[in-house]
Amino acid sequence: MNGDPSTPYSRDLGDELRQVRETYTRFRSRRIARMLGWDPGKVSNIENGKVRASEIDIVQYLGRCGRPQTFIEDFLDRYRSAFNPYFVQVPDNLRTMSMAESSAEKITSYTMTSIPGLVQSEEYAFALFQERGLLASEVIERAVRFRMERQSILRRRNPPKCTFYIHEYALRLKVGSNQIMEDQLMRLLFHSHVIRIVPATAGAAGALPAEYILWEYEKRSSTAYSGSDLAQVFVQDLAGVKHCKSIFAVLDALALDEEQSRSMVADLASRSREDLSGRKLHLA
Repeated sequence: MNGDPSTPYSRDLGDELRQVRETYTRFRSRRIARMLGWDPGKVSNIENGKVRASEIDIVQYLGRCGRPQTFIEDFLDRYRSAFNPYFVQVPDNLRTMSMAESSAEKITSYTMTSIPGLVQSEEYAFALFQERGLLASEVIERAVRFRMERQSILRRRNPPKCTFYIHEYALRLKVGSNQIMEDQLMRLLFHSHVIRIVPATAGAAGALPAEYILWEYEKRSSTAYSGSDLAQVFVQDLAGVKHCKSIFAVLDALALDEEQSRSMVADLASRSREDLSGRKLHLA
């Protein structure tokens, strides 16, 4: 455990406070600190989600930003759970996940039914949302755009070290056209992240019922995550994080090594290409 008690949700809401200040006032952080009689460091810590502000602090801060009472009450309702070690969120709220992964030094994930979001192609992501049929078309466009924006963390100078455990089923499940699948599988091969395929022969031990992610930080406590279409669960409790690490330890023992994994992905990409060529030949 380290000295930073922040959570992904506290950082999310702290950033929302900063955006409110910058949108509705011309105050810099030092100026609003003077107006409130605070040390400038207090504003910085609250806006970065590093410390829990009191409800009086939140009321004074948002009042200085000209926010109405209804806004303040809504924010307080959300803020009360900002530092909880277990936090449940609706699946279409993606800001907290973005906050969690944006500063991670290491990301480890497992998916069984789809390619991990951080390495999905735009076409694959769109087809996946569309075929699941759970979102309206305008919401799908926003979700795909946000997913592509999240991937920018892999292109920065010092990207997080990523290990993706992917069940073989996710590779074989056709999403969209053969061309989309070929492009997606090839995309998996040409990045610096680590791919570990959990083979179908691993049986029930490798077929986990949900998505799991572990975000590890240099100066913060690790955060575990499990998600489904019903809810997103963020865990910063030591026992919960330890359990998540034990899941990945089991997967590490079950999964193919990196060379074998990349060989399987390349083989399946070739089969998609052959299917596509065969279909074109047949139509001709």
